[in-house]
Amino acid sequence: MRLGYLGSGNMASALARGIGEPALCFDPVRERAEALAAETGGRAVDTPQQLADEADVVVLGHKPGQLTDAAATIPSAKAVLSILAGVELSALRAAYPDRPVIRVMPNTPAGIGKGVTAVAAEAGPPADGEREIRSAVLDLLGRCSTVVELPESQLAGATAVFGVLPAYVAVIAEATVDAAVRHGMSPQDAGRMVAAGIEGSAALLRTADHDTLAVRRAVTSPGGSTARGLRELDRHGVREALQSAFDAVVDVS
Repeated sequence: MRLGYLGSGNMASALARGIGEPALCFDPVRERAEALAAETGGRAVDTPQQLADEADVVVLGHKPGQLTDAAATIPSAKAVLSILAGVELSALRAAYPDRPVIRVMPNTPAGIGKGVTAVAAEAGPPADGEREIRSAVLDLLGRCSTVVELPESQLAGATAVFGVLPAYVAVIAEATVDAAVRHGMSPQDAGRMVAAGIEGSAALLRTADHDTLAVRRAVTSPGGSTARGLRELDRHGVREALQSAFDAVVDVS
């Protein structure tokens, strides 16, 4: 199955790198399409119509507000995979009638094979032609991400769970590195330890069957340094800040 990327921005590029197949690319900024094509061993094309003619599935990687205009440029698209934030299946089907349409929300770690992709599940079984396309697309996504099928109403929440998480983790890492530097550590050593610590903590959480309380209690001794650190996080409202951030992401998604 050949994917054609209509837009070569960050998310589309991450998917293309993670899936690992030669990418067929179009972007209004020609250099971006050429860069992604070169990176994946694929090819940049001159027009959206050429992309639609040659691709089995067109990946919508343009801006969400360009849905209608973009659809008009690829009337021959055989099937559509949307990664557009906030654009519901009803709008996608209106723009692309009578062909398979799949809505997903990935995140950028897909580019290194460590992503998460939420797939909008629909009521009832898919049509025969759509079943095969959907299965093949989900297999490709599974190469670079953990694939979770959710009711479409929960996709905004999924974005708040994992879509923005790399940025949150980067903020936590940055603050920790800055504190370590303040206490005399080199940024390089602190950065290496923070990255390894985050990776190990995620592995612990998986091993504990995603039981956050069990992981927290396992590392928190009564009266110990972790307990003191957690008290300071609570005193400064970290939990409330994360809850508020979640709500803000859901509202805009």
